Amino acid sequence: MPRILTIEDDRLIANDIAYMMQSRGFSVDIANTGREGMAKVMVGEYDVVTLDRVLPDLDGLTILATMRGIGVDTPVLVMSALSSVDDRIKGLRAGGDDYLVKPFSPEEMSARIEVLLRRRPRTAKQEAILRFRSLELDLVRRKVSRHERELTLKPTEFRVLEFMLRHPGQVLTRTMIFEAVWGCRFDPGTNLIDVHVGRLRKKVELPGEPPLIRTIRGAGYLLG
Repeated sequence: MPRILTIEDDRLIANDIAYMMQSRGFSVDIANTGREGMAKVMVGEYDVVTLDRVLPDLDGLTILATMRGIGVDTPVLVMSALSSVDDRIKGLRAGGDDYLVKPFSPEEMSARIEVLLRRRPRTAKQEAILRFRSLELDLVRRKVSRHERELTLKPTEFRVLEFMLRHPGQVLTRTMIFEAVWGCRFDPGTNLIDVHVGRLRKKVELPGEPPLIRTIRGAGYLLG
């Protein structure tokens, strides 16, 4: 079943999109803010993203640039009341695959999404297993192992590790981890990330072997 993420602050429009696409056999997730949308993009595998150009907290072009900058190539249908040629060009050049002007026909929206799905390579499916060195995370069975020995992780630890495994070799700030895993705005005063990463290290690190998770002083954490 194709998965769609709709990033739209107008709840009525978001619900209409969800209803229309679900009636056509799609699975639809909704994010009502840019930050929530980015968090979902970082941890989920979607076949298409519909993106409102103007959001209360983040500009749609910023979200597009961030997605493309971290290597997320999911097709994006930009939706906006900004209808000038210049606005449409900006949306496409920022990384959008199509641009739909509001108000729009639900049938046209559905058709454009179907076109984007046809363009998406058939090989672009969610990996069942994420691997790094001797560490394996099975997304289907929800199990983690190292050197084929199963590890017991709590749900939040699993999500933190999954996020890191999706971005190996990349410095992940505490803000990125918090907003991707918890789906809300990061509180700089909390040590929640450090606590969970500390617990995760104790479970995945092995004596005598190089560490998997490194602390990058003043920046965050890095798997690598």
